[in-house]
Amino acid sequence: MGVIRHPDQRVAVIIDTQNLYHSAKNLYKSKVNFAAVVEAAVQKRKLIRAISYVVNTESGEESAFFEALEKVGIEIKTKDLQIFYGGAKKADWDVGMAVDAIKAAHKVDAIVLATGDGDFIPCVEYIKNLGCQVEAITFGRSASSGLKAVVDDFIDLDDDPKRFLIGFRPTKKNGRKQNSRPKGKPDTKNQANKVVGTDTDDLL
Repeated sequence: MGVIRHPDQRVAVIIDTQNLYHSAKNLYKSKVNFAAVVEAAVQKRKLIRAISYVVNTESGEESAFFEALEKVGIEIKTKDLQIFYGGAKKADWDVGMAVDAIKAAHKVDAIVLATGDGDFIPCVEYIKNLGCQVEAITFGRSASSGLKAVVDDFIDLDDDPKRFLIGFRPTKKNGRKQNSRPKGKPDTKNQANKVVGTDTDDLL
């Protein structure tokens, strides 16, 4: 599928932190370099907002993770973990993310959803009807085929896991060879970005 991108496009990036975290953990046993994900989502356009949706844990040890995200220009939206009678826990940002994406669609030219969750399909369809371009970026192997089909463009993090994961090492199990960084691509794995990929074990 083809999509038009140009430097004057205004972009908002909506990050489903839980979805990316669990995809990276299950597929690669690695952590996400969120700064690199945002860079790939924006692709030299005008970033208006990049928002990460996260959950406050009982231990409160996620503060370093939040600080690292903010250092690379990613806003944080948090909510408390809900614990129900019997010990069941719930941490769901889907509705909040969809509402924010729809609101932002009136102010930007493109919305990039960093998620593979098929529950966002109705949101994508609604935003496209508003005349706003909608893209998705996530690990393709764990993404909804329906979501991939409905967005204007899909960026597959599986194509270059070394760039988007902290400490990635290719194995036969994950079936990916380590790709070298394309020539001319900036190295986003500076010290601040490395911190962004840590401290998430207790976050979600």
